[in-house]
Amino acid sequence: MVILQNGNQTVKIDKGELVGYQVDGHEVIHQKGSPGWRSSDTEMFPIIGPTSEAHFQVQTPRDIAIMDQHGILRELEYELETSSAVSAVFKKEYKERSPVRNSKFPEKSNKQFLYYTYGFLFKKQFLLTEAGLEISFVVSGERDMPFMLGYHPAFKLHNENPTILAGARKISLKEVLAIGSRAYKVADCEKIVLKDEKEVTVETEGFQNFMLWTEVENMICLEPITFYPYDVEQKNLNDGFQFLGNDDQVFRVKISVS
Repeated sequence: MVILQNGNQTVKIDKGELVGYQVDGHEVIHQKGSPGWRSSDTEMFPIIGPTSEAHFQVQTPRDIAIMDQHGILRELEYELETSSAVSAVFKKEYKERSPVRNSKFPEKSNKQFLYYTYGFLFKKQFLLTEAGLEISFVVSGERDMPFMLGYHPAFKLHNENPTILAGARKISLKEVLAIGSRAYKVADCEKIVLKDEKEVTVETEGFQNFMLWTEVENMICLEPITFYPYDVEQKNLNDGFQFLGNDDQVFRVKISVS
């Protein structure tokens, strides 16, 4: 467990997963073991969305990749690269076409192993400042590597009727619950405010969209995404790809509590 501390803020990170963020003792992250989801955060990469109806196949310029829901990154383990009192850097590295065991097999998938047709290096960087928690994602690989990226943090709810603000839009928990597993789409948005017992603000750089998901009333996932997967059929998920340039691509999420 890596613990970051800055003033009245404490962050807990377990093998790269954000399992706690407290401000003045107030916990804003969904706790494992509570109803709703078995994790507290994860990343969706190099694809976002379900693949079952496409027989777990995603077309890339280099051939078919075998992907389960939300990609392959979540099946890899983070390695701690560096840490300090207020920062930590984790990384995952993948070699092109290397088979990775699928944790959903055999209960939820008939694919025992997954693979991607490109290799990559993925870094997750935490920085706890006086203003809040900044999480950066650095994608490295060969030029023109196709990918999508989504960050999937779950926030603990303390009140019965929290409200989500996205610009001029006001979204209720009931509206998100009504959408179900597809997740509520918030397009062209770089900032979400969760008004609960405290106000949690999530600001992003590079993602440009959000989707909101929960199936319970004690947590909600506010997920920055580069592409909303339900805009296309599963067999056309590759329509959501963007392509890596000559340099590493950096995406940022800033979480603050007031």
